[in-house]
Amino acid sequence: MKRVLLNVLGFLALGLGAVGLALPIMPTTPFVLCAAGCFSAANPAAYRRLARSRFFGEYVTNYREKTGIGTASRVRGLVFLWSMLLLSAALARRPLVWAILGTVGVAVSIHILTIRRKRG
Repeated sequence: MKRVLLNVLGFLALGLGAVGLALPIMPTTPFVLCAAGCFSAANPAAYRRLARSRFFGEYVTNYREKTGIGTASRVRGLVFLWSMLLLSAALARRPLVWAILGTVGVAVSIHILTIRRKRG
């Protein structure tokens, strides 16, 4: 029963992480790391697949090895974040939404910029 619950939770978290790739207001990394933790305990094959994934493998590997975020990933993340926030703001056309998106953008940018830098 525990394995089934962990698998369901892992796939649910992975799905939310996937949504976070497209929506800048949804965090990707915490959901992917939650999925990795669930899979490592309940489904080693799914964990290996996640760790080798083109989209999520870097998140899992960087966290597991405590290596930080590389400059290229940091730049890609910030460019994607602000691109999607600006697109969302343009579509919303409401000052309150702009304020919320701007606040989220600044907070997430600060978070990304303060994460340890990958060396080497």
